[in-house]
Amino acid sequence: MKTSDFDYVLPLELIAQTPIEPRDASRLLVVERPTGQLAHRRFSDLLDYLRPGDLLVGNDSRVIPARLHGVKPTGSAVEIFLLRPRQPPEIAAAQTTGLAMTARGELWECLVGGKGLRPGVPVKVQGDITATIVAETEDGSRIVAFDPPVAEWLWNVGETPLPPYIHQPLADAERYQTVYSRIEGSVASSTAGLHFTPEMLIALRERGAKLAFVTLHIGLDTFRPVQVEDLDAHPMHREWAQLSAETARAVNETRLAGGRVIAVGTTVVRTLESAAKIALGYRPADAIPEDAVCGWRAVAAFSGETDLFIRPGHRFRAVDALVTNFHLPRSTLLMLVSAFAGKELIDRAYAEAIRERYRFYSFGDAMLIL
Repeated sequence: MKTSDFDYVLPLELIAQTPIEPRDASRLLVVERPTGQLAHRRFSDLLDYLRPGDLLVGNDSRVIPARLHGVKPTGSAVEIFLLRPRQPPEIAAAQTTGLAMTARGELWECLVGGKGLRPGVPVKVQGDITATIVAETEDGSRIVAFDPPVAEWLWNVGETPLPPYIHQPLADAERYQTVYSRIEGSVASSTAGLHFTPEMLIALRERGAKLAFVTLHIGLDTFRPVQVEDLDAHPMHREWAQLSAETARAVNETRLAGGRVIAVGTTVVRTLESAAKIALGYRPADAIPEDAVCGWRAVAAFSGETDLFIRPGHRFRAVDALVTNFHLPRSTLLMLVSAFAGKELIDRAYAEAIRERYRFYSFGDAMLIL
């Protein structure tokens, strides 16, 4: 398949600019893979599709206030967008140029906006906070040294980042967090989880379903369109993920008992399917023989980066159903849901959602793929 196969035209007015209230009042397009049927519901109706013994798995990563503003010694404005912390050995291996090994402060990979931001240039963020450009990576991002360390001031200084297709300011930054977020590290939200309320989480347990969590810190590359036509040539981004022994046990016990593992979001799919490959003794990006059998373990606990690229042809080993939002054209996320439900069915579901005026992207409506 080609990247252009995953393109579609979306009317701009269907890009949701604000979150709906309450969270679970969003619409839900139910997609049944065995029959191809589509049903229009509300997100609160998700409970009607749960069975005793099902396991919902969410991503408990929390969005950090990653957008910073500063000034150079010349007085010109600079914008810094935190991507992820980095260590000196990582930087040395990444073929960067600059002063990374001698910089003072905590190192982060960042996107920067402003002119003349070469290695050695200091940026005053606020008060005594200094950000020094120390290296440039091959893909154009910068390695920046922060003094004092970021954790000491970030939540008082930084701004919550919103995707570039959202043009209205967010009145409450907490609305871009899931109600179960707890581990800081993402620069974008796990948007499928934004629809859940505390009351829904209690109600699903009362219906005999269970709840577990993985952690995947979402980076900006998740939402970027694929730039090459040949999918084999796409350099899949890496994201840090963790599947605890407790969650791995819950997933394996659910599948052994005949329950369904329902992923809340594509990040959860990526984590669980990476863990399934690890359970078989492979790396996430490795190709696996078609006759490989999982045995009694669907997934294995792990902690580290995953570069798994899920596209049509992927054999799913850990996920039985998926809650997800509507994704950008030409994105790896759209390729993932097309792999899970079949491209023809997803094409039809998206066309139906556009026809019925569903709201798209981060603050938009949801799909339940069974």
